[in-house]
Amino acid sequence: MSERISEAELVVMEALWSADEPLTAAEVTERIDASREWSDRTVKTMLGRLLAKGVLAHEEDGRRYLYRPAVARERYVAGESRRLVDRLFGGRAAPLVAHLAEGDGLTPDDIAELEALLKELRP
Repeated sequence: MSERISEAELVVMEALWSADEPLTAAEVTERIDASREWSDRTVKTMLGRLLAKGVLAHEEDGRRYLYRPAVARERYVAGESRRLVDRLFGGRAAPLVAHLAEGDGLTPDDIAELEALLKELRP
């Protein structure tokens, strides 16, 4: 996936990724936090942008469209993570972890998870 997803578009994608089946625009709107105060029209604009980027697919169901992700959440997260590490840390994960540790960004639970992951990765 080469197109970037904006923060607002990501809200729409999260609603679709969490669904077990394709959703209408109205159903997507219902799944978005009401504090955003997004209308159906706003959501439809986002859906149109995401379709143009190729990260959504749709099918006609009578007079309505059903939307579903064309990109798995895991694939999107992997791509964004790689871009972040490449852009800010020279392609290396260790400086990212060091940065998080220096800024009190790691909880004891995070450290335990990282230690377990590293043990799994070691041959």
